[in-house]
Amino acid sequence: MASLGLEAEQEPLLGDRTTGSREWDILETEDHYKSRWRSIRILYLTMFLSSVGFSIVIMSIWPYLQKIDQTADASFLGWVIASFSLGQMVASPVFGLWSNYRPRKEPLIISLSISVAANCLYAYVHVPASHNKYYMLVARGLVGFGAGNVAVIRSYIAGATSLQERTSSMANTSACQALGFILGPASTDEVQVPQGNIDQVAVVATNIVFFVILFIFALFETIVTPLTMDMYAWTREQAVLYDGIILAALGVEALIIFMGIKLLSKKIGERAILLGGFIVVWVGFFILLPWGNHFPKIQWEDLHNTSIPNTTFGEIIITLWKSPKEDHNEGPTGCPIGQAWCFYTPMIHLAQFLTSAVLIGIGYPSCNVMSYTLYSKILGPKPQGVYMGWLTASGSAARILGPVFISQVYTSWGPRWAFSLVCGIVMLTIILLGVVYRRLVAFSVRHGRIQE
Repeated sequence: MASLGLEAEQEPLLGDRTTGSREWDILETEDHYKSRWRSIRILYLTMFLSSVGFSIVIMSIWPYLQKIDQTADASFLGWVIASFSLGQMVASPVFGLWSNYRPRKEPLIISLSISVAANCLYAYVHVPASHNKYYMLVARGLVGFGAGNVAVIRSYIAGATSLQERTSSMANTSACQALGFILGPASTDEVQVPQGNIDQVAVVATNIVFFVILFIFALFETIVTPLTMDMYAWTREQAVLYDGIILAALGVEALIIFMGIKLLSKKIGERAILLGGFIVVWVGFFILLPWGNHFPKIQWEDLHNTSIPNTTFGEIIITLWKSPKEDHNEGPTGCPIGQAWCFYTPMIHLAQFLTSAVLIGIGYPSCNVMSYTLYSKILGPKPQGVYMGWLTASGSAARILGPVFISQVYTSWGPRWAFSLVCGIVMLTIILLGVVYRRLVAFSVRHGRIQE
């Protein structure tokens, strides 16, 4: 029985099986082993290049939006960023279902073609004479639709790896994504599915967990540029540069985490890493709560101060003369006077922000890779295209709601309310994980084929 369990753990889900054959008795040939790993590595490259394209754009969306359309505000930024995920949410189940019945190269080629065309549209949204922000909205939605191929990629990797290889392969997939953030051929074989039902409670719980981790990271990457511009009076160029450096550093951090997860998961297991990752994320957002008596600079305070009756005409001229020319080119900096909370909410100190970013950079990649690694193991040896499509769709829904949520709450009520609500959401997820912890096990473990 022990040898049967080991063979089951080493058997890939996809293979040259025929109906009626004994699933666990087939030995993989060397040619087949090389072929499937060649395909997996190609998909690693696909994930890397997609991540490069995403990371190039995400930090510059807000300054680019402000430049091409002066009517766009921070609330519309949330919709622009969410449109990417809306397109991905719609496309993911479609591409996942497509890959279950047709060669996976078909949805991959179509999705990549859509991505290329959509990125070309995004590059020229400044050309029309009006309504530029809506062209950007459409362009980002189409880019997201093309990014729905993530479901196909994860489905293939899950199906082409054994249980022993799964965690390492999923970690490598995430590492390729992280590396992309730093730097700015499959067939559908018939599989004889072992008897036993999938634990639907575990499936739903994992989808919720994946939704939450994508939700909180989407809102973090959305708000980082407006937050730093409001709190530290950074110009648009400074925000793009400094925030880009910060996210690149988080990418390096995530890459290290992905590599370490391979070893750590063998010692303490995927569930413990997932739970620990959420605790670290909660601490990160708790640290981000504003405190103290130091308030952010108000965007129009210099103009307001010159209206004091005691100020002479000569003092006004001297003030204007001393103002750097670049400030006029860049526009006003600081917390906009239209955001009432700027007057009574303490600023978030830079040390707070950086500490929080480091902790979120530890927790997010840990939760991300462990959630869909556990998900693929829970599903067991069957075609996972549709299930992976729904997982990706839940992540896409999170990336839709996260930017909209944070942009609305932050603009109206400020960072204290926004990050307090995030802490509450993460705490509820930690409680959920505690409730379903014992059910988050591999299909073969649940049905007694392998000892955990």
